[in-house]
Amino acid sequence: MGILKIYIVEDDTLTAKMLHHYLSLNPDNDVKIFNTGKDFLKNLDSKPDIVCLDYYLPDENGDELLKKIKKKYPELPVIIVSAQQKITTAIGLLKKGAYDYLVKDENVKERLWHLVNQIRKNENLSKRIKTLQREVEEKYDFKTTLLGESPALKKVYELIEKACHSDITVSITGDTGTGKEVVAKTIHYNSNRKNMPFVPVNVSAIPKDLIEAELFGHERGAFTGAINKRAGKFEEAQNGTIFLDEIADMDLAMQVKLLRVLQEQQVVRIGSNKSINLNVRVIIATHKNLIDEVAQGRFREDLYYRLLGLSIFLPPLKDRGNDLIMLTQHFINDYCEKQNIRKKKISKEALKKLMSHDFPGNIRELKSVIELAVVMADGNFIKEEHIQIKYASFFDELLSKEMTLEKYKREIVKYFMRQYNNKARIVAEKLGIGKSTVYRIIADK
Repeated sequence: MGILKIYIVEDDTLTAKMLHHYLSLNPDNDVKIFNTGKDFLKNLDSKPDIVCLDYYLPDENGDELLKKIKKKYPELPVIIVSAQQKITTAIGLLKKGAYDYLVKDENVKERLWHLVNQIRKNENLSKRIKTLQREVEEKYDFKTTLLGESPALKKVYELIEKACHSDITVSITGDTGTGKEVVAKTIHYNSNRKNMPFVPVNVSAIPKDLIEAELFGHERGAFTGAINKRAGKFEEAQNGTIFLDEIADMDLAMQVKLLRVLQEQQVVRIGSNKSINLNVRVIIATHKNLIDEVAQGRFREDLYYRLLGLSIFLPPLKDRGNDLIMLTQHFINDYCEKQNIRKKKISKEALKKLMSHDFPGNIRELKSVIELAVVMADGNFIKEEHIQIKYASFFDELLSKEMTLEKYKREIVKYFMRQYNNKARIVAEKLGIGKSTVYRIIADK
């Protein structure tokens, strides 16, 4: 927090000097004394961080002075110090906003020291939370999160902006890897629910017999293995947003239960009869066509219309034109920064090779290809031979691990050696390195 400005309002000279001396032992405390309420109020606009206030002053009583402070600066911590020991007086002042009430005795300076440190700690935490909130908001500013200037993406921007300013249910569709969860988070962190939980649920990753308990929670002993009671994802998302990814993979029986929860805005844990009221925004996503799923009888029509809300379609990368160039440079810079290596440039030939590929894995695939290229390029330029498109799925998994650059290289060379039956010459040609380099990389531990 840095320097803490503390004002002591005390008419007893001895007490004031004692408190001033004790608090000033910490060089980060800037302590000033005021002998009257009138003098203190003249200096209130200089915004102290803490006020230590005597309850009995020659010109003001504690009640009135506290009221004036709180009216102007409601968040300002005010510690009342008084010889008055009546519990009703203390309780009354605490109810009116006093941070704490200390009785003047031989221990008052130690207790005041403790309270000041407590306020400093709480203020540091509060500032850190606000900083994190700002960082999250900046991270999910959709004009920087969803990079691109293509007409298809500009339409997405418009719809996201509308979603951010309402509580309407949002359904996000698009191919795998187009960034559906990023869009969901962007909507949440730019909405009026941004300070509340964002709870993602991948429906396709949860076994059929566990999804009800996962979403709605359960009581202790509700079923075999339910050792403790547990809140479900909907409860965790209270006052925030729940993101149901791959919603089309939910079985029909569970769809009925989900529909009931959405209609009634209530959830009942398994093994309980008690309804829990919900205030949760719902965002769904799927790479499937829900209309086709309804027509095939795999998705309930009534649930479809309940979830449709504002529909946002994320175009595949192949339909976004020159957005690929902007994304490529972004992924190069981002990966170099994370790995603490010098930023690299990409050659025209390498860029041409990228532009000629359809990228069925979309942005996720491009990111993996670029990160691999950065690893493989020893110099400052990413060349055409460093663009290893057909191996993207392997490298998507590899690059999700945190390793040193040398370990990445070793895993990559080992992978190619397996692919080409340990023929170092072919591997060297494929990777654009010398045969001896292949052996050296494998041998390094």
